[in-house]
Amino acid sequence: MIRRALPAFVLVAALSVGQPVRAAEAPFEPSLLRLSEVLGSLHYLTTLCKEDGPQWRGLMEKLVSAEAPDEVRKARFIASFNRGYRSFASVYTTCTASAKTALQRYRSEGQDLANQTAARFGN
Repeated sequence: MIRRALPAFVLVAALSVGQPVRAAEAPFEPSLLRLSEVLGSLHYLTTLCKEDGPQWRGLMEKLVSAEAPDEVRKARFIASFNRGYRSFASVYTTCTASAKTALQRYRSEGQDLANQTAARFGN
């Protein structure tokens, strides 16, 4: 089954869980950090494989705007995004079959993370 990526407005709405919370208090923080890493991976892989679709970096910027009220938390989100980007940049220099498979898997994981986070912690 092929899953389609969530539209940008759905992803941001799903992840905006209300008023800002300090990172130490946020039980959803690990999920959002993993989602940030997935977005970084998707950004690299879609660019590498020249695929159309959501602008993953733009979605990351919206996530940071919605969820990162202080500089420390913002830095954690950005570091996760960059880790996802660099992990694939260090392995793939051309779009291969395995890169396309990773792209599909990360799209699915990102959608699952967004849906689960919204269902569990959304307003």
